Amino acid sequence: MTQKILCEVNNCTYWGDGNKCNAEVIYVVSQTGDQAVDSEDTDCKTFKPED
Repeated sequence: MTQKILCEVNNCTYWGDGNKCNAEVIYVVSQTGDQAVDSEDTDCKTFKPED
């Protein structure tokens, strides 16, 4: 299955043309414990700043 993951964080190593994320795996965690209520309660742990 082809997935399209979009990202607007253009200083991330995995950021690609068309705001596409080129990471092989996306790791997202909840900031509030086990369950998030909305997207503001989450963090992308895949982020890695460009060199």
